[in-house]
Amino acid sequence: MDNMVHVRGAREHNLKSVDVDIPRDALVVFTGISGSGKSSLAFGTLYAEAQRRYFESVAPYARRLIDQVGVPDVDSIEGLPPAVALQQQRGSPSTRSSVGSVTTLSNFLRMLYSRAGTYRRGRPMLHAEDFSPNTPQGACPTCHGLGYVYDVTERSMVPDDSLTIRERAIAAWPPAWHGQNLRDILVSLGYDVDTPWRDLPRKDRDWILFTDEQPSAPVYAGYTPAETRRALRRKEEPSYMGTFTGARKYVLQTFATTQSALMKKRVARFMTGTLCPSCKGKRLKREALEVTFAGYDIGALSRLSLTELAQVLSPAARGRFGTNAQPPAALTEEKRIGARRIGARRIGARRIAAQRIARNVNERVETLRALGLGYLSIERSTPSLSPGELQRLRLATQIRSNLFGVIYVLDEPSAGLHPADTEALITALDQLKRSGNSLFVVEHDLDLMRHADWIVDVGPEAGVHGGRVLYSGPPHGLRAVEHSHTAHYLFGHRTVRHAPRTPRGWLRLKGIRRNNLQGVDVDFPIGVFTAVTGVSGSGKSSLVSQSLVELIAAHLGAEPAASPEERDELEVASLAPVGGRIEPGFAGIKRLVTIDQKPIGRTPRSNLATYTGLFDAVRALFAATPQAKARRYSAGRFSFNVPAGRCETCEGEGFVCVELLFMPSVYAPCPTCHGARYNAKTLEVEYHGRHIAQVLDMTVEEAQGFFGDSPAVAHTLTLLREIGLGYLRLGQPATELSGGEAQRIKLITELQRQQRGATLYVIDEPTIGLHPADVDKLMIQLNALVDVGNTVIVAEHEMRVAAGADWLIDMGPGAGDLGGRVVACGPPAAVAAANVGRTAPYLAAWLAAESGPAERVAAASAG
Repeated sequence: MDNMVHVRGAREHNLKSVDVDIPRDALVVFTGISGSGKSSLAFGTLYAEAQRRYFESVAPYARRLIDQVGVPDVDSIEGLPPAVALQQQRGSPSTRSSVGSVTTLSNFLRMLYSRAGTYRRGRPMLHAEDFSPNTPQGACPTCHGLGYVYDVTERSMVPDDSLTIRERAIAAWPPAWHGQNLRDILVSLGYDVDTPWRDLPRKDRDWILFTDEQPSAPVYAGYTPAETRRALRRKEEPSYMGTFTGARKYVLQTFATTQSALMKKRVARFMTGTLCPSCKGKRLKREALEVTFAGYDIGALSRLSLTELAQVLSPAARGRFGTNAQPPAALTEEKRIGARRIGARRIGARRIAAQRIARNVNERVETLRALGLGYLSIERSTPSLSPGELQRLRLATQIRSNLFGVIYVLDEPSAGLHPADTEALITALDQLKRSGNSLFVVEHDLDLMRHADWIVDVGPEAGVHGGRVLYSGPPHGLRAVEHSHTAHYLFGHRTVRHAPRTPRGWLRLKGIRRNNLQGVDVDFPIGVFTAVTGVSGSGKSSLVSQSLVELIAAHLGAEPAASPEERDELEVASLAPVGGRIEPGFAGIKRLVTIDQKPIGRTPRSNLATYTGLFDAVRALFAATPQAKARRYSAGRFSFNVPAGRCETCEGEGFVCVELLFMPSVYAPCPTCHGARYNAKTLEVEYHGRHIAQVLDMTVEEAQGFFGDSPAVAHTLTLLREIGLGYLRLGQPATELSGGEAQRIKLITELQRQQRGATLYVIDEPTIGLHPADVDKLMIQLNALVDVGNTVIVAEHEMRVAAGADWLIDMGPGAGDLGGRVVACGPPAAVAAANVGRTAPYLAAWLAAESGPAERVAAASAG
């Protein structure tokens, strides 16, 4: 058989019966604009079929325990080896998941301390599990292995003590009816709800906030305090009997028991985290922290960067491991000789263990450092990692696995990487290929495409207008493909340019301290487009998405939006407030909007139409039809979340789950509504010949023509299409959207507002997951926001965006402790000419190539 994978008749998602031959033992890039079908071919077809074949050899019982991706819609695939998928995904939102656990480095360090650590005299040797904060035998008994202790204070629950209880001084209490109920109960219990909180007796304040008692009291709904007292004296029949809950008890109980992520997030705001007094944040019991290696306890060693960790372990890895321990002088000479022999044997065993473990750890660390991750620490929690960082951690694990003859299917491994980090990534991919493996990479990065052995370009457009293989062959051959968007950018098209703008003012931050930012001063121009660049870990997100957002929110008196990092609620509670200040006197910003890549919803009930507000207008159109009016159907009738209109068999889901035990679970269309989500009566109402389920199944592009006579609907649809999302269905579940798609949908909800200017938009890496053609569409929309008087600040790696910005701030020069400084700022051309920092050479090459062949970018980068 030849050295090719032969795919015939692939029809997964939008693929149009694709036939393609792809080489093995090569770096193959699958590319195309967003929604073209490249992931459907690489992951939905090739990886899914490889996994299916593997599971054929697994015992039926074991298959039940493994998450399976399903059976692809394809006629045949020949020459397909086993496959390993490395996909983009966020870390599990738990503070207990860390860099050490993902890379297994924590396991080696625990073994190192168990077998080769220095123990206090008389202490027994501990097991490896005793050095884990995630086990009962290792966790600190005070904080249970979290490193922080959490409580609720008066200050956190009552942020403004000038307010009365009636004016909602107790911010920690629930909103709406439940909060009113608690206030009414206090009136019935005789407490004053109309005196400012700070003027209430200390005894009353403490009881209201901290009591564990839960007394019942009659509630007279709608009564004033005077009327309530009169009703109590007259022993009138109450509206109901209410049960009081103290504010602290409510917060802690809600956090521990609620199933609502929104409620959990709300009450977490009132919890304060302080460093555990027992373990000082190291999460381990005292006995484990008494054991040292090279002068460090395991908690301190885990806080070092990976680069520093390797330096500490280098002597042990080279066999330099000594001890000055001597037998006690009180022993007889014979016993002292015996003790020395036993000690020598133990020291010899410890030296061997230390050398082997330290060498193994340093080899793994070297792989991580080669991928540009040397700035991370072992204790760094995975929720704080970007998808790109997490994928590189997994990639390093695969490099160390020494597998041979497999296909690695990677999902945009360059996403979120600075060009300097991309070079390290390419080196790692080449190493996997040299080991006898094949690499199938879904990618938009032009430099990675130029480095590839083979390109599969899918398109030409997205959705129903894509799904065809335009080209499959060596990169240079793509130049001749006329309808390829990729060829357009790979061999010619450069940055979208605009006339330089002049700042209307300056937003000056002073003395910023957060993560690796230590007393940074930085000036952001107002009324222009600013890009903040720097290598991964240089401090971009710490500056823009955290420090800037928190300070501006505080200045505007608004609550900052959720961090772009999917942090555990308790981790958020333990974060120290950002250090630094905004210089007074700036003007031109009255509103703050942060746009990140978090999902727009966590269930299939949230979709494109509901999130953008488009569905409200669509349902109103259906409710205004003569048939709906005759039946007295309101707009609510056309919601699949309302019992009156939805199918009751599937409760508006459109499908039912069929468990097949040892085979993948099958989600079959609902037998009653056949996937329509609505009941038959609701579907009888039509608008322009289509019922509501058919409308939800339309793509944005189809719907734009269908609703052409409805300005309220057409405006949003036009924006969605202009930003490159015309291929999405109106009813496409939020769970099926990528981070980049979700981020652009959030941007659309802003663009459809009436723009009055004076808004600051902070966007974290908006080009992740976007083809260069989609980046250009995004840039047009972002520049439109600036043109009407807004300010846009993005943290970004893409040189296309950096070159097209009005102002550039480059962070660095390195990552972690080697970064955290502003190394250059100014217009892009000035930053490039200064040649300071790691961004300047790549930016200079990009700007120089704008007037010449694209190949000069690759040549300059290599030099």
